[in-house]
Amino acid sequence: MRPDSTVADRWTPPKGKPVTSADVDVRRIMRLFRPYRARLAVVGLLVALSSLVSVASPFLLRAILDTAIPQGRSGLLAVLALGMIATAVANGVFGVLQTLISTTVGQRVMHDLRTSVYERLQRMSLAFFTRTRTGEVQSRIANDIGGMQATVTSTATSLVSNLTSVVAAVVAMAALDWRLTIVSLLLLPLFVWIARKVGRERKKIATRRQKQMATMSAIVTESLSVSGILLGRTMGRADSLTRDFSTESERLVDLEVRSNMQGRWRMAVIGIVMSAMPALLYWAAGLTGGGGPGSSISIGTLVAFVSLQQGLFRPTVSLLSTGVEVQTSLALFQRIFEYLDLPVDITERPDPVRIDRVRGDIRFEDVDFAYEAEGGGRAAPTLRGIDLTVPAGGSLAVVGATGSGKSTLSYLVPRLYDVTGGKVTIDGTDVRDLSFDTLAAAVGVVSQETYLFHASVADNLRFAKPDATDEEIEAAARAAQIHDHIAGLPDGYGTLVGERGYRFSGGEKQRLAIARTILRDPPVLILDEATSALDTRTEAAVQDAIDALSAGRTTITIAHRLSTIRDADQIAVLDAGRVVERGTHEELLALDGRYAALSRRGAEHPDAAAIGAATATGPAALQPAAAPH
Repeated sequence: MRPDSTVADRWTPPKGKPVTSADVDVRRIMRLFRPYRARLAVVGLLVALSSLVSVASPFLLRAILDTAIPQGRSGLLAVLALGMIATAVANGVFGVLQTLISTTVGQRVMHDLRTSVYERLQRMSLAFFTRTRTGEVQSRIANDIGGMQATVTSTATSLVSNLTSVVAAVVAMAALDWRLTIVSLLLLPLFVWIARKVGRERKKIATRRQKQMATMSAIVTESLSVSGILLGRTMGRADSLTRDFSTESERLVDLEVRSNMQGRWRMAVIGIVMSAMPALLYWAAGLTGGGGPGSSISIGTLVAFVSLQQGLFRPTVSLLSTGVEVQTSLALFQRIFEYLDLPVDITERPDPVRIDRVRGDIRFEDVDFAYEAEGGGRAAPTLRGIDLTVPAGGSLAVVGATGSGKSTLSYLVPRLYDVTGGKVTIDGTDVRDLSFDTLAAAVGVVSQETYLFHASVADNLRFAKPDATDEEIEAAARAAQIHDHIAGLPDGYGTLVGERGYRFSGGEKQRLAIARTILRDPPVLILDEATSALDTRTEAAVQDAIDALSAGRTTITIAHRLSTIRDADQIAVLDAGRVVERGTHEELLALDGRYAALSRRGAEHPDAAAIGAATATGPAALQPAAAPH
């Protein structure tokens, strides 16, 4: 599916008049069904046939009571009785076919919605996910769309079916006796007003209910993950977390009860009144001499009319209830449309540049970057005036205190964020002009946070290259120094890694991530503190794998320990988003600035936790140093 063909882009407000939120919701909902017009037309035909067959039955009944039985015409009686049976059979067949088609259409619409929301989220920038709880995203896709299932799969058909039945019944009633028809319809406007009022009230509660469900989903996602369980138990907070969940669940109970009971008494009154209508009709007919000798209303007509009126009762109540459910569902649609309408910050050009063979020449040209602030606008700049060049096959190491902008700088190359000033180029082409496919194939990232799916080792490696052979997977694992460990597992490459790879140590997960990147074979490599969480011994093994991965590639390393970057072609020291020193290891030591202070600190404390800490507390931490020219 092309990016411009999602559900989010199928609707635009009509020009020339303002559109209210209610108009937008209803029109967008109707547009969801457009691709299935042919099937819906068949449903409409079945509904019309079913309605016509239904209203025929009371007329057959009138003929039985007024003609066949009084005149003793057994042949006619048999035909009319068979006709009533045939209408029942036809209605059953029409109902089954109608349900099959409408359910299929509804499920396809839900599939379109789920896919469009997922597609839109896949196109969102990394910033969106740093601001949004994972449970909230999951709740929109699972709870909100799931909550619309009844509305989408059956409401549209029910609406058409019941409306057609009501119209057909009213026409048939008027044909039988217009006076009784007026009596039957006197209270209908009041019933419609009550149903609309109940629907508006339930819509408000439904919005609060879905938000509460999203909150609970977020709690479950965060506290019942492997990391959440470990944190809760080691901090002694398991009971506290259970109490918090219980509190949120109690709130949901209250909202669910209120949602189901809202307006229930008023709707019950409607049902009672409509159930009592036959008595009112018999009474009205009796006052006018209905059914007696010389009366304009025969017994057969009266019984047929009451039968039609009772037939009118079911679709009318169903229509009113459907109206309530539709208004309630608008709250769910609104939450889905909010995600579909999210602006996509990082988009592909209409005619992007595609490069078959990327050399890997990287340039940062007067790059500025600022994150989006809460409430809109931009926060203080994270990067300012960055000018760096990494020749194809060369290596750049970036060091600096925590918050100096190191990781942000590396994220600009694969376009996880877009620059707010200047540009980043690969082989002379602005990364914003490159196609997503070219960029994804050109740049590989190995970060400190290694993510593994709850799948086998082989499946996790094949995520980088779905068509990789077993031999290619094994070769990548050997290069990453992890093959022997995998081969020693009971199920080898078929071993499940567990959620987020918890069956493997930090060093093993990092080497799996490196093997995954080797399998992709990107010409540009970003190493974002890939060994920062490892002990010295494990780091040495991982570093060997990194060295194998980096050979012949353009490499940008966000440094953790100086021992990992001494041989870099170029080292840049960042401070408050600016490059304050730049050069080789030897040149920076000779400069005797921040890098030299950091080196001395590392020599004194070889097991220091992070360069950021050393930089922040080193002797030269507060002394500015000029970058060499």
